Amino acid sequence: MKSLIADWKMVAAVAGAALAGIAMIAYAFFRPAVDPEEAERKRRLHLNQIGRIAEGQVVELAEHDVEPPPASRGIFGSKPQPLVTNRSRQLVSYSYAISGVTYHTAQDITGLESQVRLERLVAGQPASIKYDPSNPVDSILVADDWSGLR
Repeated sequence: MKSLIADWKMVAAVAGAALAGIAMIAYAFFRPAVDPEEAERKRRLHLNQIGRIAEGQVVELAEHDVEPPPASRGIFGSKPQPLVTNRSRQLVSYSYAISGVTYHTAQDITGLESQVRLERLVAGQPASIKYDPSNPVDSILVADDWSGLR
């Protein structure tokens, strides 16, 4: 015990590491929840700014009903759940090719109806797709202030 107290630098380093570990665990459990709608809006804005345009086509328009999320329990009981609207979600499936690789994906366009005329959206329709040049899988068909639909 005397040698441990005598080596105060080692004790300070171990104590600092323990405090840092406790702080990281506390942050993991108590950090604020990320709103998925806001995260998707930021992703669209980022892709709209940095994205390159590729030619693609609409594959289909699908409407999906929203199911309420399963009840989850936190450490100290139940967590509050966000209110879920019973509104259906509009998904547009599209495909595009970059450097010989064909990508097939979908985008939830719910809330972007001002950019899209759903009555004119048909399968096989040509479209411009914005994609991230460093990650071509990450793409959008419609953003808040841009639309690749023709």
